Amino acid sequence: MQVVESMLRAQVRLDDLQVDPATSHLAAAGGKRLRPALVLLAAELGPHPEAQAVLDSAVVVELTHLASLYHDDVMDEAPMRRGVPSAQELFGNSVAILAGDILFARASIVVSGLGPRAVELHARTFERLCQGQLHETIGRRDGQSAREHYLAVLADKTGSLIAASARYGVLSAGGSEDMADVVAEYGERVGVAFQLADDVIDIVSDGQQTGKTPGTDLREGVDTMPIILLREQQAAGTLDALGLRILERLESADLTSDTALAEVVDMLRQHDVVAQTRQLAQQWVSDALTFLEDLPHDEVREALTAFARGTVERAA
Repeated sequence: MQVVESMLRAQVRLDDLQVDPATSHLAAAGGKRLRPALVLLAAELGPHPEAQAVLDSAVVVELTHLASLYHDDVMDEAPMRRGVPSAQELFGNSVAILAGDILFARASIVVSGLGPRAVELHARTFERLCQGQLHETIGRRDGQSAREHYLAVLADKTGSLIAASARYGVLSAGGSEDMADVVAEYGERVGVAFQLADDVIDIVSDGQQTGKTPGTDLREGVDTMPIILLREQQAAGTLDALGLRILERLESADLTSDTALAEVVDMLRQHDVVAQTRQLAQQWVSDALTFLEDLPHDEVREALTAFARGTVERAA
């Protein structure tokens, strides 16, 4: 991973000193590097895990992820990212958008050296990232439940790139398309589990580890899975008194107030929907692990199992 990190830092740096602070901002802030780590893990399923193409693929997926964060933060008007001010907070919306575009361009340059199949995979993944953001912005289609819509958005916005990371790992190491299909199915589900775990962390964290104020999603008006579960119970007539109070406060309180937000977060921490969301995340991991059962590599299967479980057992 140290080699990948060095390559990544080289890609986000620009000789143009006016532009470099913006393009290098988020990479310098750190991050989990979940996607490149999965590329390296999945590459062990191919005959050439040491290939340069594996390292290049790891850089491609992280550049793409970073670029998407620049754009997401503009759309969400997010003041913080990874414990530091977001790019648009420092440089303004236009600069943040263009910095993200440059990182997408850098990813495209790197992937162009990996051949037509890799370019196609990158383009299809980029399309799904955009579709996920569009569906989140536009809202549900007629007849679609809130849960179905939300999970579809998670699959597109997060699952698609994690699936691509696993696929890149196998293919760049010379593995088969069949093997790549298997780990991509695994990766898609791990991505959804990761985001469901984020829904829990947004409520139960103290903010120091995540770099975000607890309840940030609530403040932004996003109905994450715990809120969706509350609304489902309300519609079914099974919602308890605490759940009703939470929904009432979400409707009536000014959540720009830290005090009001903390009150809602504290009530949510006491409600079963948080544990139910965590259980849903674990179910998605269990589903992901079924795709690993027939892998011929015991050590790699164990590593991928630990990777998946780690996505939902983390604190930040």
